Amino acid sequence: MGTADRRKFMTQSAATVGLAATAFRAAVAQTLDEEDRLPKDQYGMRKSVQMTSPVDEFPPSRDKVRITKLETMLVKPRWLFLKVHTDAGIVGWGEPICEGRATTCAAAIREIESYLIGKDPRHIMHHWQAIYRHAFYRGGPVLSSALSGVDQALWDIKGKLLGVPVYELLGGPTRTRVRVYAHVGANPALLKEKKDQGFTAFKAKVVDVTRSGIVASPAFISRAADAFAALREAGGDDVDIGIDFHGAVSPPNAKLLIKQLEPYQPMFIEEPVQCQNVDVMAEIARGTHLPIATGERIFTKWGFREILEKQAAVILQPDLCHAGGISEVRLIAGMAEAYYASIAPHNPLGPISLAAGIQIAASIPNFLCQEQVNLGDGYLKTPFRVRGGYVDVPVLPGLGIEIDEEALKSHLEHDWENARYFDREDGSVVDW
Repeated sequence: MGTADRRKFMTQSAATVGLAATAFRAAVAQTLDEEDRLPKDQYGMRKSVQMTSPVDEFPPSRDKVRITKLETMLVKPRWLFLKVHTDAGIVGWGEPICEGRATTCAAAIREIESYLIGKDPRHIMHHWQAIYRHAFYRGGPVLSSALSGVDQALWDIKGKLLGVPVYELLGGPTRTRVRVYAHVGANPALLKEKKDQGFTAFKAKVVDVTRSGIVASPAFISRAADAFAALREAGGDDVDIGIDFHGAVSPPNAKLLIKQLEPYQPMFIEEPVQCQNVDVMAEIARGTHLPIATGERIFTKWGFREILEKQAAVILQPDLCHAGGISEVRLIAGMAEAYYASIAPHNPLGPISLAAGIQIAASIPNFLCQEQVNLGDGYLKTPFRVRGGYVDVPVLPGLGIEIDEEALKSHLEHDWENARYFDREDGSVVDW
């Protein structure tokens, strides 16, 4: 290209850039003008404007199904149930609960309702993204729990509309039975009782965990280790027993106690320190051969990313009622698989949460064990049953359960609150 040609090319390019810049400035000005024309409230703040997504009408030939109502109910002992109604007569159930914040979560559901009414419940991932991202302040325990319950209910509806269990929509079953574990505290007699009921896996707690202090006494470490040794003796070597530190133990105390527990081979050490303290948890994981587990207070895939990258745990415990529901936990399980980590869903809640966890367990390859505290007696028409440490994967559509709404009437309303602990000696606040 000669000098004249280059000069001509540069002149034309500059003109093109100038035109593009002019068009861009015009577009920005038009956008600002449109925003200025949005209705404002008495304080001069722009009001929220509901826009319709093309996805709402996609595909055009599909029979229309629309969400008509979101109904929440406080359910004893400390749960919140969500019932999503549709104009097709199909309802979906979820548990949008953050322990001790049931009424707060119910308020969050009411705020989500204005978006969901009139929408097609089958567009689950689209709704997940809209609910999560249209909240300028995203995530956290309350908003993530509300979203989780909605997500569960939408999967329940979609499965029922198609006549298949949720795990079929996630790729089909990876197993026919799901192993579950029971809580036994530090009570050997209770462990024996649960073993007689068919359980083969259990979760224990650290004795007097909230009283360990920043620097525990040798007596505390010995007492906690002896209590676990008694559980191991009661259960025998043919059962698995995890132990939950509940994030209430200081890092130096956690290291001391784990060393004392190693001879008894716990199934896992859960939340050895506060879950936000990822670097310290990773240090603890490198210092023991025992599996470290965490996840009940971690929300969404973004929360679990650091845990996996720093290899702070090899057992992830996302809660289907907190971490983002079925949609998000399925993605978390895929992330975990890439790091050779397993999934043991957290669930100290109700039978809907359990049902959602079982659907995940039935659809992923790296499942370990499912926590439960209630198999559905008094809440489900057909409660889950434990046989040889497992429950059968359900074959009914959706979440695979039928809520006994007549029996549920006797369990409505509660005012459950989180425990409040204070140091015996100086009255300072301690974790629970």
